[in-house]
Amino acid sequence: MKGGRNRWVGAAGLLLAAQGAAVPLDEGAPAKVEIVGVSPFSDAAIAADRLPYALQVLDREALRDAKGGNLVETMKRKLNGVTVNEINGSPFQVDLNYRGSRASPLLGTSQGLSVYLDGVRINESFGDVVNWDMVPEAALARVALVPGSNPLYGLNTLGGAIALETRSGLEDPGSELALNVGSHGRRRLDLAHGAHENGWHRFVAATLFEEDGWRRHSAGHLTNALVKLGRKGVATDWSATLTGGRSRLLGNGLVPEALLAEDRRAVYTHPDRSANQVVQAALRLTHRPRPDTELQASAYLRDSRRDTVGGDVADVYADYVEDCAGNADDDECAGGRQLHPASLNTTSTRQRGSGASLNLHRKIESHAFDVGLTADRSRVHFAQFEQEALFTSSRGVEADPGEETEPASSVSGSARAASAYAAAMLRIGRGTDLTMSARFNRARIANTLVTEDGPKPHESFTYTRLNPALGIAHARGGLTWFANAAQSNRVPTVIELGCADPAEPCRLPVGLQSDPYLRQVVSRTVEAGVRGKGVGATVFHTVNRDDILFGRAGATRAGYFSNFARTVHRGAELNWSFRKGGLFMKADYSFLDARYGAAGVLFTGARSVRVDDGTRIAGLPRHTLKLNLDWEAHPNLVLGAELRALSRIASQGNEDGLIDDDGDAFADWGVAGHGLLDLHASWTPAPGWQLFARIGNALDRRHASFGALAVDLFPGGRLLQPHLALAEPAITRFVAPGAPRTVAAGLRYRF
Repeated sequence: MKGGRNRWVGAAGLLLAAQGAAVPLDEGAPAKVEIVGVSPFSDAAIAADRLPYALQVLDREALRDAKGGNLVETMKRKLNGVTVNEINGSPFQVDLNYRGSRASPLLGTSQGLSVYLDGVRINESFGDVVNWDMVPEAALARVALVPGSNPLYGLNTLGGAIALETRSGLEDPGSELALNVGSHGRRRLDLAHGAHENGWHRFVAATLFEEDGWRRHSAGHLTNALVKLGRKGVATDWSATLTGGRSRLLGNGLVPEALLAEDRRAVYTHPDRSANQVVQAALRLTHRPRPDTELQASAYLRDSRRDTVGGDVADVYADYVEDCAGNADDDECAGGRQLHPASLNTTSTRQRGSGASLNLHRKIESHAFDVGLTADRSRVHFAQFEQEALFTSSRGVEADPGEETEPASSVSGSARAASAYAAAMLRIGRGTDLTMSARFNRARIANTLVTEDGPKPHESFTYTRLNPALGIAHARGGLTWFANAAQSNRVPTVIELGCADPAEPCRLPVGLQSDPYLRQVVSRTVEAGVRGKGVGATVFHTVNRDDILFGRAGATRAGYFSNFARTVHRGAELNWSFRKGGLFMKADYSFLDARYGAAGVLFTGARSVRVDDGTRIAGLPRHTLKLNLDWEAHPNLVLGAELRALSRIASQGNEDGLIDDDGDAFADWGVAGHGLLDLHASWTPAPGWQLFARIGNALDRRHASFGALAVDLFPGGRLLQPHLALAEPAITRFVAPGAPRTVAAGLRYRF
């Protein structure tokens, strides 16, 4: 263990030492000035070097370099500090983590990253989830990762924000086709076309994807598209965008390690299917009454649908196994023999949202000022149903046709949010910029819950918060030194408010029971660092107060969401890059120390976990190292390799080092760290043509990205039946297995 720690420290030391010997990225070429917007609601831009934080940007070329991957995989490869948990097992249904905060498609997950598409927040109002499969990847021009609790990016910006910008025919004319095929039946086609004439511009893009999946019962497909039309005038520009998508994905979740040892492709139970549909229309208008002033207004409509089907062990049967294993002849347990062991659970979510924003940008000499307003509203209906079912020999769930589908719970509600913000960037000295901003948020959530006991009284809650930020950046001698302090907040979601009463607990992952008050989460981040051409270093410290976590309700198997006093995320990010001739090297290292900042009790599904001030948060690696090497072996041929190394992570349910609630069984059931090697190549035989190939996990390394303790009701792959055998249910470690070696190859043609 000590030797491993020394290796990580040594790697960090080499990166720091390399800063003093860094070579410019483009030797002999003029420096590239990155231009960024100060908020997601404005096109007005400033030089990124003036910002008091370490912004990371992927341009069109970097996104095109996916070589058979998708957006989340590209961010995982190219953005420092970004990791993923492959909990669902689908490439479009992963948890993206940055500085310990998540953007996840899983309902009930505590979200901490806001995500914007052309200024429209695409965290769904019900649960703040992010449906990565509905992002029009073929239309993306740029991805910006904004670190910290930046108040200008609104609600849910606790650890950072992801701003996605789409292409247009004005800046990206021409046509493009990209086709790639890969292992496990993966096929993908991307199409794009842009044009402009006499001020008018148009752009169309579409993505079609399907795969058989490397795990059993994990096939999926999706289609999404974007159409943009606009006109650029002397003083006024406008653009209208229509985005739509449809998907049907299978993600089969965590698997007991013993089952994986027998079959690497195994799933625990199935089906686990989700189907998404999204349609979004947006209009943006920009007016420049004078050269130093810009007024921008935008509005959007969004309709989202999500249907899920999940086959699971029935709650009543799980209780029967736990209470009666080895004692099924007892009179109270004898009736369990007639129980249906499985349950087919379905959910239906319907959401409609709309919103508008107004931003005024003004430049006065070297100073820049922004003021703005935003307003968003949404309506949602969520329903959950259950049907008694039976297991097949492959642990598939088939509904009993003689049993009716029963409603479990539902909610109808609305959410409204309004905000006013202001920002100023002041040049206070030669090479020195002072940045100040503040945003006032007001959110109101109202809903009516319906449970097995009938409808609950209508409830509504209002949250308000003023969030400030202050930062400074000073450029001298080729380096920019910066420091920043910022605050943001997150209001509870309907899922959390609907399962927040210890007197009426619910079971994971979701179940709406009651609607008491939860306090909003307030996040404060302080960071400082230095950046230059090819080098950078940042340290950060984030404290979340009143974080919302899941706790246990008495001695039951159920739990409830509640406020947790304090969680702390602190760490460092280092980056270094080098280019000379046809050789390019890049290294990113991130250190993350994510811990609970107070004592409390968590409920993880299998057991209660008592945490103390300083207990590590599960699922987050402390050390992440990314190395990239590209070599232009020939003017038209590029060969490359990437290495990603992650350290050990704590398993959910084992944060305290125990594996049961009795407190006498100690074991470290964390998930081992791993290193993965990827290889890639691209060949340009003629202008406009490109052939590319990629080998993921080239050494076919067995690994896992997440772990959790749970009761295994299928030891040896067979369902526990107390009336037939004396076997006892046992807690074991379930993991999210990583993909084996995968190969993808494709063709891109631009004309």
